[in-house]
Amino acid sequence: MFSLFKKKPSAPAPAAAPPAPPETTGQQPITATPAAAIVEPTPAPATAPASANSTAPVPATAEPAEARSGWLGRLTQGLRKTGSGIAQVFTGTRIDDALYEELESALLLADTGVSATEHLLGALKRRVKDSKATEPAAVRALLAQALTELLQPLERTLDIGHAMPTVIMVTGVNGAGKTTSIGKLTRHLAEADCKVLLAAADTFRAAAREQLAVWADRNRVEIVSQEGGDPAAVSFDAVTAGRARGCDVVIADTAGRLPTQVHLMEELKKIKRTIAKAQAGAPHEVLLVVDGNTGQNALAQVKAFDAALGLTGLIVTKLDGTAKGGVLAAIARWGAEQGRVVPVYFIGIGEKLEDLQPFSARDFVRALLG
Repeated sequence: MFSLFKKKPSAPAPAAAPPAPPETTGQQPITATPAAAIVEPTPAPATAPASANSTAPVPATAEPAEARSGWLGRLTQGLRKTGSGIAQVFTGTRIDDALYEELESALLLADTGVSATEHLLGALKRRVKDSKATEPAAVRALLAQALTELLQPLERTLDIGHAMPTVIMVTGVNGAGKTTSIGKLTRHLAEADCKVLLAAADTFRAAAREQLAVWADRNRVEIVSQEGGDPAAVSFDAVTAGRARGCDVVIADTAGRLPTQVHLMEELKKIKRTIAKAQAGAPHEVLLVVDGNTGQNALAQVKAFDAALGLTGLIVTKLDGTAKGGVLAAIARWGAEQGRVVPVYFIGIGEKLEDLQPFSARDFVRALLG
């Protein structure tokens, strides 16, 4: 995990005028971070601290082979419902129109979507013709190649350190695993010697602030929080505090909402604008957390949130046990048709810390098709 996060050398930021105050919606703006709003982490055991302004790259540490094998095993188990229907197509002995029709149905049932399914079938038929494949097992291998090629543009490393701090805005609908994903991401960043500050900008959901505070305490990082505060103002406060404290990363946890709730989507736009007032060029990453169980609805969420916010990346959760894992192909195909890619930075298959891992097209397809 450490090799995911790279601190890029950057020149010291020139002195700048104080940031403009955030927008408000009838509430008193927060113009300075109150001392009570910042929760200090529990002191960690004495260790040699990394410099907050260090520009040295985070050391890459090789993941143990047994740990990676265990992760792939859990991913394979999680995608079994999706992959079994596709794999069953190749149990026969003939390559004919009936095989392609069965494969089309299996892909659609896996929520691959019409466009991605047509693309994969066309690519597969060309590969079968070029290779003169005669066995269903060979066709299955060719499908794996075509699917890997479709998904590979979604692979991208999350870079940290191109701005100080790097500001990450995280959004998604309720129940997608947004706050839990933030907690896991924070742990990986903290273990990579990044100084992280969390912003509890989800002021709508009951106990959301408390849930994020638990993760902050567990990861020994600071959190900016205010009960009943304006979410844009809390985000503004956190970025301002992050700059003052020399943080590497500020992560804003925003309220979960459906993209059809227009007034709430406007609130998200306001948070993004306010963050930009606190730091020019921020937020540097706008991540959407989507539930892999929701299939084509996940793609609809990507489209809606991207139109509103301009997404820079995705975290796909709850792929364990889903029969709709093909939605990643639908997302990849949509990106190709749009001429831009919204990468999948991470996928999640469970509640454990190690169950959030970087997305690898090859590993995903191997787990899906065997």
